[in-house]
Amino acid sequence: MTKELKHPYCKYVQSLPIDNLHKQYHDFRYGYRITNDNELFGRLLLEINQAGLSWDIILKKEDNFRKAFDNFEINKIAGYTNHKVEELLNNKGIIRNKLKVNAAVYNAQRIIELQNEHGSFYQWLCIHEQQDYTKEKWTKLFKSNFKFTGGEIVGEFLMSTGFLAGAHDENCAIHSLIKNTKYG
Repeated sequence: MTKELKHPYCKYVQSLPIDNLHKQYHDFRYGYRITNDNELFGRLLLEINQAGLSWDIILKKEDNFRKAFDNFEINKIAGYTNHKVEELLNNKGIIRNKLKVNAAVYNAQRIIELQNEHGSFYQWLCIHEQQDYTKEKWTKLFKSNFKFTGGEIVGEFLMSTGFLAGAHDENCAIHSLIKNTKYG
């Protein structure tokens, strides 16, 4: 049984039934701070795979992505071989795009480098968040560090993980809930 929150909601989910995947994502995950590096990486991977598609498609395939990409474990993905990449490209449960799959492997390798430099991917994000980066500055930073990260992908990744404002309408009950949450 899921907890139902009272209205008001963001306009795009107001008419959705409580058990709708997009509504569940909105209410319990979108805009909430993620501190775990593997989960941050997983969200980035999902945002990259959403490019050109609807978010509903990604939400429906999320469990398949999690299984196919070893529960988003950065260290495992960074070591993927050509054989594993081919296996992913033949997996009908995920988005089979060679550029996106190769970006996942490259981005995992780059995150390991950032972890070595800054202690964690999360800490690297926090350092830049403290500098009050605009979406444009974040996008430039991501494009210089990762593959397949344009403005929309970066903006959605940062909003969905609580690093950039704008995930919810200001009158949305979830916006107030998230705003009143403290992050460590």
